[in-house]
Amino acid sequence: MPPPSASETPRLTDRAALTRNRARALKADAPALFLQEAAIEEVQHRLQMVNRTFTNRAVVTGFPALWQAAFPEARVVSDDEILDLEVGAYDLVIHAMALHWANDPVGQLIQCRRALRPDGFFLGVGFGGQTLAELRAALAEAEVAVAGGLSPRVVPMAEIRDLGALLQRAGLALPVADNLALDVSYQTAFHLMRDLRAMGEANALQARLRHPTKPAVLRRAAEIYQDHHADGDGRIHATYELVFLTGWAPDDSQPQPLRPGSATQRLAEALGTQETKLPD
Repeated sequence: MPPPSASETPRLTDRAALTRNRARALKADAPALFLQEAAIEEVQHRLQMVNRTFTNRAVVTGFPALWQAAFPEARVVSDDEILDLEVGAYDLVIHAMALHWANDPVGQLIQCRRALRPDGFFLGVGFGGQTLAELRAALAEAEVAVAGGLSPRVVPMAEIRDLGALLQRAGLALPVADNLALDVSYQTAFHLMRDLRAMGEANALQARLRHPTKPAVLRRAAEIYQDHHADGDGRIHATYELVFLTGWAPDDSQPQPLRPGSATQRLAEALGTQETKLPD
């Protein structure tokens, strides 16, 4: 049987809906872009820690104006399925807060790696698997109780270990993944959901329901959220996990692992201890 065509490949994200959600957020009277701003601040801080001057930068993002203002010298491109990046043209590529919406996240990283010059630096930031864990649980419990089933509501986000593995699959050297957890409080779950809409992160899943959610489901979810995640002041808490991915385009100048069996000194000698043989 021949492989499925691109049109037959299952897709996570409805790109048209995602584009509408982002445009609506930017046109809102009070857009909630504080997570984008936090990511920008953390990316700038991490780049200062790298002992390298970057002269040709590119940023992949769904919020080009925001990231262009932070990196005015960079080429900013949309997080489309096919990235508008020249092969081997950049010494720094930043993938900014968009990987969780990618239908092919490995493909996105491979394209970023190909856009790098040898020994170029990749820095990605996006949501990790702990993001909105409280909301996901409350919505699932409420929908089962009220509607008798589940529907896709929050985009699935990978755990940090899985995201780190993507760097190796993409062919990046010296891969590192770490995270930053943010605890944000809201008056109610409805205020949280309103914020998600204002930050362009409303439901854009391909398999989402195409009709409005029953008010009873949302009310029950808000009650469950309040019961399980409210503090002493009655405010509910939401977790946002930012995962940072770094790696380098392979180059001969980088440290290389030694071939197994090539050691010239015993471990016991290095540790200054006596070697004890184990019985057969």
